[in-house]
Amino acid sequence: MEWELARELGEKGAIAFSDVEHVILKHDRALSEVFKLFDLIHTLTTDHKTVARISKEVIEDFAADNVVYLELRTTPKRNDSKAMSKHSYMEAVLEGIRSVDSVEVDLSGRLNVETSAQSHFADDLRNGNGRKKIYVGLLLSIDRRETAEAAMETVELALEMRDLGVVGIDLSGNPVVGEWLTFLPALEFAKKKGLPITLHCGEVPNPDEIHAMLDFLPRRIGHACCFEDDDWKLLKRLNIPVEICLTSNIRTETIASADVHHFAIIPRAADLYKSNHPLILCTDDAGVFSTSLSAEYALASSTFGLGKREMFELVQQAIDFIFACDRVKAELKMTFATAERKLNL
Repeated sequence: MEWELARELGEKGAIAFSDVEHVILKHDRALSEVFKLFDLIHTLTTDHKTVARISKEVIEDFAADNVVYLELRTTPKRNDSKAMSKHSYMEAVLEGIRSVDSVEVDLSGRLNVETSAQSHFADDLRNGNGRKKIYVGLLLSIDRRETAEAAMETVELALEMRDLGVVGIDLSGNPVVGEWLTFLPALEFAKKKGLPITLHCGEVPNPDEIHAMLDFLPRRIGHACCFEDDDWKLLKRLNIPVEICLTSNIRTETIASADVHHFAIIPRAADLYKSNHPLILCTDDAGVFSTSLSAEYALASSTFGLGKREMFELVQQAIDFIFACDRVKAELKMTFATAERKLNL
């Protein structure tokens, strides 16, 4: 998708395509290179039409992978040259989602809902008309490059659009940029207002920030690649669910290989799976890392020797950690109960 958009902008003279082609086509990227690509993507998503198009295609891609529950993270952007405000950016996102016609999208308000997705096992979720259905909630991301004021603007926008499918807040972006204390007032305000929060945490070694983030008690954290033994002990004591992104962590070289990933490695203090710590397998950015949710489950299964029953239980248990309302969780659990009987597990 990024390559196609860049080529189109190159043909219009908006960018020099030859300068960015190699960035898009490179397969294995260090963490710093990944954020160069994200910068490029921000450059490509400068108008409302493109934002709507990308939103539509992302939903369709996940639905095609038989995902039935998706938390889609997006960073509201301002672009004065295109008359784009953070609010109009989000309106374009919603327009794109509503234009999906290959699957029914449940973008109901107050879902209380990552590049997180839930479950290709339950591929029979359909509405009364027999069409496939996907639940979608939006997480508004605060970019670590932003100011405290911009972070608060994003939280206020999330609250304003809560009944339109916006369901939580994420803190993400280049982990070597920005300071935790810059975003803390906005995140504390979001928590006070009942918005679920997830934090990219421990993508690089930063013990002080890791402990501060865990002490904040977010509803979830993402990655946790650079934790030390004391961090794992604190995480487990607080029982904060972790979003696991195997392919992303390997390709950015924050983890050497899948078999030494903290998902299930022994005897390190991590070993989250064997210790029954709350986990959710996620894709991170599926386009940037050329993966899918099915691929992430396949990788976990082949690397750690998990059978069909274990994989099913992993995805089923993750329902308890999503940012959804009781109605959505109940419907998903019913769907999985039906799938369990059909799979004869």
